[in-house]
Amino acid sequence: MKKLLLVLAVVMALCSCAFAETDSEYVKAKGVLVVGITDFKPMDYKNEKGEWIGFDADLARAFAESLGVKIEFQEIEWNNKILELDGKNIDCVWNGMTLTPEVKSSMSTSNPYCNNAQIVVVPSAKAAKYDSLEAIKDLRFAVEHGSAGNEQAKANGLKCIEVQDQATALMETASGTADGAIIDSLMAAAMVGKGTGYENLAYTVALNSEEYGVGFRKGSDLTFMLNAFFEAGYADGSIAKLAETYKIQAALIKQ
Repeated sequence: MKKLLLVLAVVMALCSCAFAETDSEYVKAKGVLVVGITDFKPMDYKNEKGEWIGFDADLARAFAESLGVKIEFQEIEWNNKILELDGKNIDCVWNGMTLTPEVKSSMSTSNPYCNNAQIVVVPSAKAAKYDSLEAIKDLRFAVEHGSAGNEQAKANGLKCIEVQDQATALMETASGTADGAIIDSLMAAAMVGKGTGYENLAYTVALNSEEYGVGFRKGSDLTFMLNAFFEAGYADGSIAKLAETYKIQAALIKQ
């Protein structure tokens, strides 16, 4: 009798696995891909109409279209991205996300698609003074909570205050409540210096080099589908064209 019960349990488990819903089936059934983001120009930000645009936002919209579903952008607390993903509040994290060891162990991640670095931003008038790691040791930096910039601050023994997102880190620096910020180099290129909203700021020291990827739930078949989408987009030139729109073409990693 015990053997029979064991056999039945194994059969039921196998049947359950055989008919388990894949991540892509789950997304298609509800008809929408929910993308976890933060306000991060040039990857994800709002235009004058309040619509989310940016390199990542536009690319995510095209990927959702390829799946035959709608797109929904959900702003998240960056430090909670893994919880949001596992809890199915979002279906992926697509926001210039650095492929850190924690990210790669907690999510199913796509092939890297952009190069990046964590870079120091300070007032322009002080940029020449703070041009090396040694020179910035006594400064207090604003960093996004749970970000790669936060990790680099700690790794280099830098004092920091944690804020909601990278945009807030720049605001803290511009207002003088922080001596500087540590943010993604792609964001710094888009938002800091002449012709931007922060002409009084400048970027100086690069603390590392890194790569961006998109994160799905562990075991998600959407990862494979996105990698195929990337390959097709590079082959037909559409991704390169989109990168030129947001002036990040030099950072692209060819698939």
